Amino acid sequence: MKFVEKTGKTVAEAVIAALEELKVTRDQVEVEVLEEASRGIFGLIGTKQAKVKVIVKDNPEESAVNFLRDVLKTMGLKAEFKTKLKGDNLYIDVFGPDMGVLIGRRGQTLDSIQYLVSLVVNKDRENYLRVLVDTEDYRRKREQTLIRLANRLAHNVKTHRKEIVLEPMNPYERRIIHAALQNHSGIITRSEGEEPYRKVVISLK
Repeated sequence: MKFVEKTGKTVAEAVIAALEELKVTRDQVEVEVLEEASRGIFGLIGTKQAKVKVIVKDNPEESAVNFLRDVLKTMGLKAEFKTKLKGDNLYIDVFGPDMGVLIGRRGQTLDSIQYLVSLVVNKDRENYLRVLVDTEDYRRKREQTLIRLANRLAHNVKTHRKEIVLEPMNPYERRIIHAALQNHSGIITRSEGEEPYRKVVISLK
């Protein structure tokens, strides 16, 4: 939670000082008045300044979209966004022309952007929020492709009785392979190697 405490001759003056330091607008914060200003005796003795605590509102959807819009603008892409905050997951769908550029080779660009959005959204957050960025239903299509691949390779392992090492994958895609084969008769999977070159190995039990 990002916040500052400020003092001023009035509550309004203290709030303005806090907004300037936080570099946000009034509608992006919550204000807690800690102490009211007091003029004291005859306005001279015992005067006390106002003190406020200004807290930046937690709006991960707005932060994510603003960041994405700036990133895509530098890439020369125009897009619209649809967000859904569900529990500890933030889903972001991106719509627009030339989204293939956003996806990149085997989703690598999309994964990189998703990682950056996650950093932005989780900055100063107490509870981690999992961010999933998608476009043109790429994630679902990729998942289906990986499940088919996993089953085909598992069949090959059983047929030729020789383990198969897949190409390096990100953690999300490795989980899909492991999940697809966790109940596959006679087959086990494991991950080996270091990121970002960590691979799934499919072998016989």
